[in-house]
Amino acid sequence: MVTLQASSVVYMKVSSTGSSQTRRRLGESLAPRAILHLPKVQNSAASTTTSPTNPLLSLPKLPYSLGFPDHRHQDMDMKRSNLNSSAVQIEKMYAILEAVSDRVEMHKNIGAQRDNWNNLLLSSVNSITLAAATMAGVSVLSPSIALKLSSTILYLAATGILVIMNKIQPSQLAEEQRNATRLFKQLQTEIQTKLSIGNPTALDVNEAMEKVLALDKAYQLPLLGAMIEKFPETVESAVWWPRKVGQQKQTSQVGYNNNGWSKKLEEEMREVSKVIERKDVAEYLRLSEKALKLNKILAISGPVLTGLAAAATAVSGGIGNTHGVGAAATVVGVVAGALASVVNTLEHGGQVGMVFEMYRSNAGFFRLMEETIESNLREADVDRRENGEVFQTKVALQLGRSLSELKNLSSSTSRYVNHNGSDSEEFASKLF
Repeated sequence: MVTLQASSVVYMKVSSTGSSQTRRRLGESLAPRAILHLPKVQNSAASTTTSPTNPLLSLPKLPYSLGFPDHRHQDMDMKRSNLNSSAVQIEKMYAILEAVSDRVEMHKNIGAQRDNWNNLLLSSVNSITLAAATMAGVSVLSPSIALKLSSTILYLAATGILVIMNKIQPSQLAEEQRNATRLFKQLQTEIQTKLSIGNPTALDVNEAMEKVLALDKAYQLPLLGAMIEKFPETVESAVWWPRKVGQQKQTSQVGYNNNGWSKKLEEEMREVSKVIERKDVAEYLRLSEKALKLNKILAISGPVLTGLAAAATAVSGGIGNTHGVGAAATVVGVVAGALASVVNTLEHGGQVGMVFEMYRSNAGFFRLMEETIESNLREADVDRRENGEVFQTKVALQLGRSLSELKNLSSSTSRYVNHNGSDSEEFASKLF
């Protein structure tokens, strides 16, 4: 038994040794044949570093796999470039947002400052005018050169202050800054919305930049040399948006019912635009003209009255009797000073310049709505327009109407144009 086990162990060792030697001989015999079918490698460094015992390691690294080009690196580069471009646009939008936030604070602070100008200057000029009138009246009872001279100087000072106030119109300046603050806040919200939606494009960045520059041009911060004309020859609506030049003409549309637009909706928007032009814009321009005329009359009357009072007090008290020229001049000086205080209170206390600017900006608001509607309707490609349903909702909200009321407005306008010749058409806006 022991002999048999030992022989079996010897046999197993011999057989395993033989099989390994056989496999080694077989590999050595096959290796040269495999090398003959390999492509020639010109890289000497690769041949020196490759082990000769494993010929498969000497295969060259080919740029193609299984005969197809490898686009993985190209796709990764494209994705990386797109990510970099998107990150740059987002960074630009945040930079514009920071500038807009700064503009909001600047216009808000300057608006508060100019509103204080109006209140303080009005209080000061009325105090000066009433003090001068009091001195002129007292000089009749006790003739004194000091009282007469003081009254004349005060009237002249009031005249100079009124000329400056009526030139710059502090109440109108404050209204301009309030409008600028509101419009910059609106732009700020718009930019934040685009950033929250994500992936702003270069077109969005350029559009935001144009809006910022247009607002800067419409409501400039410097007072001297860049102030808006307070008494223009012709009244025009305020413009604070970039004007579009070379808009596309409307052509036959493909996919007419795409993007929320339909022929019926187009007709409704076109009629709403006509109502805005015919009623709202015209009405606020008419009110602006009336406010401007009233402001011109008051702006001229105030300094004229205080100047007349200063001249009257200068010659008052020259004759001793109470029924002479001196007494009459004193009466003119006192009455003119009182009337000047009333006129100044009406002009600057009533903020007629602010009313003019408010009407002018309201006309600009409706002009912007009209241009926005027309620009959407002129766009030939429906897919490039703003979504029709969303746009209709925005127009209805800006006019203070519901969607059904907006449809009724367009239908009543059609009836008015076709059958009714009288001016009984309602205004497009119910908001103001």
